Amino acid sequence: MSELLAYFKIDSLTDLLWLGLGLVAQLMFSLRFIIQWFASEKEKRSVIPTAFWWFSLFGGVMLLAYGIHRGEPVIILGQSLGIVVYARNLMLLHHDRRADLAVQAES
Repeated sequence: MSELLAYFKIDSLTDLLWLGLGLVAQLMFSLRFIIQWFASEKEKRSVIPTAFWWFSLFGGVMLLAYGIHRGEPVIILGQSLGIVVYARNLMLLHHDRRADLAVQAES
């Protein structure tokens, strides 16, 4: 057991909690693909639902926090740009919804 704890660099309860956060973050990040797959299967075409971007954003932020805490430059670099892309896609979707509502209100 001590070898496993050493392998994962768990020296305290705080380290264990950070590992738990990292695992939950990775699960959230991975669920976005399942959401996208189910939405595409339902529509019989490639679809990227809004939930995909929300899971991407929250999973990415959590993974970034984990990477910063653990001092993992690959995770930090990998998530930093992605978070900007996910947030921008959510902003674009919000803008599109507002524009659609304005058009509906005019008709």
